[in-house]
Amino acid sequence: MNQKQQEHLPARLWWVLAGLTVVWGFNWTAMKVAIADIAPLTFRTLCLGLGSGVLFAFLRAGGQPLAISRDQWRRLVLIAFFNITCWNILVVFGLAQLPSGRAAILAYTMPAWAIPLSVLFLGERLTARKLLGLALGMAGMALLVWDEFQRIQGAPRGALLVLGAAFTWAIGTILQKKYPVKAPLAAFTAWLMLLGGVPIYVGALLFEDFSKLADVSLTSALGATYNVLLAFAWAHWAWIKLATSVSVTVFSLSMLVIPVVGVFSGMLFLGERPGWPEYTALAFVLGSLATVVVPQKKAARDRIV
Repeated sequence: MNQKQQEHLPARLWWVLAGLTVVWGFNWTAMKVAIADIAPLTFRTLCLGLGSGVLFAFLRAGGQPLAISRDQWRRLVLIAFFNITCWNILVVFGLAQLPSGRAAILAYTMPAWAIPLSVLFLGERLTARKLLGLALGMAGMALLVWDEFQRIQGAPRGALLVLGAAFTWAIGTILQKKYPVKAPLAAFTAWLMLLGGVPIYVGALLFEDFSKLADVSLTSALGATYNVLLAFAWAHWAWIKLATSVSVTVFSLSMLVIPVVGVFSGMLFLGERPGWPEYTALAFVLGSLATVVVPQKKAARDRIV
C-alpha cells in the first residue's frame, strides 16, 4: 500500500469506520448489561468462542480459505495474546467496577500509547496534522475523564485495569503493523479470536460455573447475543480491516469517536443525561477525526483509487 494512502482514511473505508463506531460504541452498554448476570470469563468465552464460530461458519459457507501457513502461527499467537487475551480480560473485569461510558473513555486512550510507539518502532512521521488530531482527541477524552474524576477515584482498580487494556491494545496494533500475518483478512480475524480466547476458555472452565447461564435474564442474553454477532463476529473483522489498511496514527485517531458513542449510549439506555462536557468532548473528537478522514489537497491529488 502506498504510504500516502495511509496518511488519511480513504473514502472506501468510511462505511467500515461508521459501522464499527456504532457497533462498538453501543457495545459498552451491552457489555455492562450482560455481565450483570453472566460471570466475566464465561461472558468472554461466549463472545470469543461463538463469535469466531459464526465467522468460521460464514467463511466455510462462502467457500473462503481458512488455512494459515505454518510459518505465520507464531506471529498470530503473539498478536492474539495482546489484542484479544489481555484486552478482553482486563476490559471485562474493569468494566464491572466502572460506569460503561467512562470505561469506554479510558479504553480509548489507546492512541496516547500507540502513536508514540508507532514513531519509535515503526518509524512513522508525527506531522503537525497528526499532532493536532492527537491533541484534539486527547482533549476530548481528558474532559470526560475529568468530569467523572471522583467516580474513577472511587474505583482505582477498575480504572487501572481498563488503562492496562488500552496499553495492550496499542502493543497489539503495533505488532500487527510490524509483523503482519500473511493470511486472508477474514480467516486471520477468526483465528485471532479463537486462539486469543484459549486462556479465557480455560479460566472460565476452572473458576466459573456454566450452569448459572440457565438463570440469565433476557436483557443479559440479548447483550451477549449483540456481542457475539456484531461486536465480535463482524466488528473484529472491521477493526482489523482498518488497522491493516492505514497507519497506526490514522487508525488510532479514527477510533476516538467510539467512546463518545459509548457515553451517549449509556445515557440513552442506562438513564444518564448528557451535559456540556459530553457535547464539548464530541466536538473535540469530531475535529480529531477530521484530521485523518479529510485528506490534504496533495494527498487527494495523488490518491490511487
